[in-house]
Amino acid sequence: MNVFTAINATVRYLVVTVILFITVLMILRLIVNYKDMNPFGAFPRNVKRFSDPLVDPVRRWLMFRGFNPKIAPLITLLVIILAGWLALSLVWAILFTANGVFISIKTGMIVSLIGCLLYGFLSVYSLLILIRIVLSWMMVYGNRWTRFVTNATEPILGPFRRLIPPFGGFDFSPVIVMLIIQFFQSAVLGTLIPNAAMFAI
Repeated sequence: MNVFTAINATVRYLVVTVILFITVLMILRLIVNYKDMNPFGAFPRNVKRFSDPLVDPVRRWLMFRGFNPKIAPLITLLVIILAGWLALSLVWAILFTANGVFISIKTGMIVSLIGCLLYGFLSVYSLLILIRIVLSWMMVYGNRWTRFVTNATEPILGPFRRLIPPFGGFDFSPVIVMLIIQFFQSAVLGTLIPNAAMFAI
């Protein structure tokens, strides 16, 4: 097991652990919501205290659009699982790139090196888009990092947002762009990195 494989396994373990913890927390929150427990009791109060930072943005979004806010924990859980899957995919892609660059330099495979660098660039750009999605979902605006992520991703997301206007208040352009990036990554794998199996982690 090389260092990249070990890092990937560690990150996967951490992400899965977080998702399992949030799953239990959201199930408890759903039980509290639907059982109409005394909100001043120790159990409901602690469940809400730990889950509010995740649930509140979703609940506000649901209420603004006329949906029942009691389903916010379920929607939050689905979003967390999706974000976890995307994060694991991106971490794998970045580690695959690092391993590919290392092996390509070591063995002198210039075409594979160029392919790995291009694949890695696309992975980092996907990561920036994912960060932008998370920051907008958490309503974090105005700081230096938010401005950097926005300036880096807006040249691509802007035109797609004009082509695909928000539906029901939700901007689908980042998801579409990430799918297109994955398509281009597959094209890079199929053309410039034909020996991708030797870089697998």
